[in-house]
Amino acid sequence: MDRSSRNRLTEKDLHKFCGDTLFDAIARAVCHAGCLPRKELYEAWEVARRVRRRFRGGRIVDLACGHGLLAKIMLLLDDSSLTALAVDRCIPKSAATLTESLNAVWPRLKNRIQFLETDINDVVLHHNDVVVSAHACGGLTDLILDKAVEAGAIVAVLPCCHDLKDADLGGLEGWMDGPLAMDAARVSRLRSQRYRVFTQLIPKDITPKNRLLMAEPELTGR
Repeated sequence: MDRSSRNRLTEKDLHKFCGDTLFDAIARAVCHAGCLPRKELYEAWEVARRVRRRFRGGRIVDLACGHGLLAKIMLLLDDSSLTALAVDRCIPKSAATLTESLNAVWPRLKNRIQFLETDINDVVLHHNDVVVSAHACGGLTDLILDKAVEAGAIVAVLPCCHDLKDADLGGLEGWMDGPLAMDAARVSRLRSQRYRVFTQLIPKDITPKNRLLMAEPELTGR
């Protein structure tokens, strides 16, 4: 199966997820909703499980959230997070359909995720938040990192659509391609702001933009 496909998962795909794992159960709920591209399911799952292996608890804040699946999976993987905030400038109407499908399987998710349609600049973050974003395009990734640092919050991003014009490449463009230099400069900037940084890759067959950057303030002591 092509995990990078942008085709929507529907009930015709249910037979592909007949296992008894949490991922299979989530995938079946997504299929019943019939509104989510296959690629987004795999991206959200791969990001969420890596972030949750390192960071537990906290309010989940999913920025540039789309359907908000990343926030939902974060709650399912660690029930000690009581609430989640999912923010985008334009929330798809089908996000409600996906929410209903997941709530039918996991009633404990009901009323724990708030969707907010607004500019990310207007979101107020707190030091105990776990801020996540999968493929916030271009400069949105830097905005998310800056806001998380300002609040002293944990942050994890999967950058994409690197806009290299006037970008901070840390002088590394002579050694590596522009997008990689840009992400390396992001790591350096976070470290200079007293953040502990962790880098991983999600499978490349899901997306070539597969560099996951996770960071926490050094004073958290986690």
